[in-house]
Amino acid sequence: MTITTDQLRRYAIARSLFRPTTLARAIRRLGFVQADPIRAPARAQDLTLRHRVTGYRAGDLERRYPRMALEEDFFVNYGVLPREHSELMHPRTPRRAWSAQRSRQAAAVLAFVRERGAVHPREVDAQFAHGKTTNWFGGTSNASTHLLDDMHYRGLLRVVRRDGGTRVYAARTACGTVPDDDASVEKRMDALVDIVVNKYAPLPSRSLGHFLSLLCSGVPQWRTRRADCLVRAKRRLGHSRVHSEDWYWPANDNPASRRWRPDDRVRLLTPFDPIVHDRHRFEIFWGWRYRFEAYTPAAKRKLGYYALPLLWHDRVVGWGNLVVANGELGSSVGFHDGN
Repeated sequence: MTITTDQLRRYAIARSLFRPTTLARAIRRLGFVQADPIRAPARAQDLTLRHRVTGYRAGDLERRYPRMALEEDFFVNYGVLPREHSELMHPRTPRRAWSAQRSRQAAAVLAFVRERGAVHPREVDAQFAHGKTTNWFGGTSNASTHLLDDMHYRGLLRVVRRDGGTRVYAARTACGTVPDDDASVEKRMDALVDIVVNKYAPLPSRSLGHFLSLLCSGVPQWRTRRADCLVRAKRRLGHSRVHSEDWYWPANDNPASRRWRPDDRVRLLTPFDPIVHDRHRFEIFWGWRYRFEAYTPAAKRKLGYYALPLLWHDRVVGWGNLVVANGELGSSVGFHDGN
C-alpha cells in the first residue's frame, strides 16, 4: 500500500472528527476521553466532546456520568472510558507496595465507604483526620484526599459522581475471577493497545511506542510485557513506511481511501484533543511546534496559557486564546507563519 503524508493527515482528522452523535456513542467511538480540570476556556473533556456530540453543552458529561456505564480511571492518562475498558486494567497492582500503616488506613476507609455507600472526601477527612501531605506539584492537600486517590487508582474505589467538580467515591465491586495466565493477559493487553490506536491513529512508530509506555501506568502489573506487546501490535496493525518512518493504524482501515475527507469548518481544539495530542505527529503533519504552556512561567510563553490549536480543513494554521473579562469574551489568534 502506497501512502502519503497528506493522506495520513486527512485520515487522522476525518476519522477523529466523525459525524456528531449521542454522548454514549461518541465516548464508545473514541474509546477514552482525557479529562483535565483547567477551565480556560473550558475543561478538556468538554472541548473534546463538543465537536463530536450533537448539541453538547459544557458539563454534560459530568451531569450524565452517574447514569452511564462509564468509569473515571487512569488509562494512558486520566479520563473517562467505558466500564468494560476500565475492567481490562484491573485488578491493578502498583509498583510501590503500601506500608503496613497505609494498608490499615485504607482498610478502615474502605469499611467506612462501604457503610456509607458513597462519600465525599471531606467526610473521610472529618472521620479520620489524616492531616496534610505534599502533593505531586509541591503544594499541600488533605492526606485523606491523597489516600482516596490512591485507593481509586488501585481499584478499591470508583467515582460515582462529582459534586462541584470533586470526586465522590463508592467501593468498587469486583468483576469476578480474572484469569492471569499468559494468554489472557496478552489478550487484554492487545485490547488496550487497540483502544489507544483506535483513538490516536495513525501513529508513527515512535509515538506508538510512547503511548505503550504511558499505558504501563494504567497496567503497572504488566510493565515487563510492553516490548512483546509492541511486537504483536506492529504485526497485526495496518502499516506503511512513509519517508523515513513506519506508521500504524487499525488493520481494517485504508488511509488512502477517498472516504477520509475533512470538512471545511474552522475549529478550536483543546490541547488534549486526539487530533493534536501527539506532538511528534503534529510536527510531521503541520511543520511547526505546538506546546502546551499552562505550566510554563508567563514570561516564557510563546503561544499563551491555554492556546487552542486552530484547525481549518486538514491544516492546523495557528492557535487561539480565549478569556472572559468583565463578563465579555475576548479572543486573540496567532498563526504559525507569524502573520
